[in-house]
Amino acid sequence: MHQVRQFGCVRILLVAFLTSAAAAAQVVPRALPAFDVVSIKPHKDEGVSRMGIEFSTTPDGLSFKGGSLDMLLHLAFDVPRDRLLNEPEWVKSSRLDIEAKVAPEDATRLEALTRLQRWAMLIPTLEDRCQLKFHHENRELEVYTLVVAKGGSKLKEANPADSDASKPGIKPGSTGQLPAMSLSSKGMTIRAHDATIESLIEMLSQQIGITLVDNTGLTGKYDYTLSWIPDEGSWHLMGLPIPGPPPGEGAQSQGLTGPSIFTALEEQLGLKAEARKAPVDVIVIDHIEPPSAN
Repeated sequence: MHQVRQFGCVRILLVAFLTSAAAAAQVVPRALPAFDVVSIKPHKDEGVSRMGIEFSTTPDGLSFKGGSLDMLLHLAFDVPRDRLLNEPEWVKSSRLDIEAKVAPEDATRLEALTRLQRWAMLIPTLEDRCQLKFHHENRELEVYTLVVAKGGSKLKEANPADSDASKPGIKPGSTGQLPAMSLSSKGMTIRAHDATIESLIEMLSQQIGITLVDNTGLTGKYDYTLSWIPDEGSWHLMGLPIPGPPPGEGAQSQGLTGPSIFTALEEQLGLKAEARKAPVDVIVIDHIEPPSAN
């Protein structure tokens, strides 16, 4: 699985890797293989017009390019913004290139791991290279429950003939295709085919930065398009500057205009996010330093 973001005239494409925010944050199980070689380097700034972020799983490890240390922590711990606490501000602006590989004899073990487990394998690396220290706490935070709106769901049922489950090499019980997310001068768009509500929850939780719980009762696979304007927090989490007016538009234009993610959910998909308080597991950063040299 591979994700690329390019900012400027070129659109951003993210093939969704995002993880389930409803699950409790996990420390990497010691039974998982350890990375044998990890290269961590400062990312060379290409300028805003060529800003890019790439992250992918590889046959023998992981590749992460141009993202912030903050983004890497969220990946490794599998939590949205509200559940990673006490980060120093510099971790949000420090952009890194990381290549992590296991020993050749461990490469086949990666095939049985989920993408969440692969990213969690970076936690011992961060403990070693960044002197990361953290602890878990249970706190009462605002969470959102996703429900079907008053007018009913507007999701389109996917055609079973086009389902991943009917294709060679796809295991029975597959959760469908992962949605694709794109970012342009018009805002953020998710396009999904044969996708579950679970995959939508995963993406939305990271975008709003708050834990999102599914209470829709929708268990099928769906085709849909969802478009909205991200808030400032979402731009910062992605490590991207907040865009101004598109090129060629006058000073009267004040940047992007359009529906918020919550308005878009109800108007375009017939779903509604309801806020409530609930106890959740959070990660508290006790100490972190810039990564040591290779």
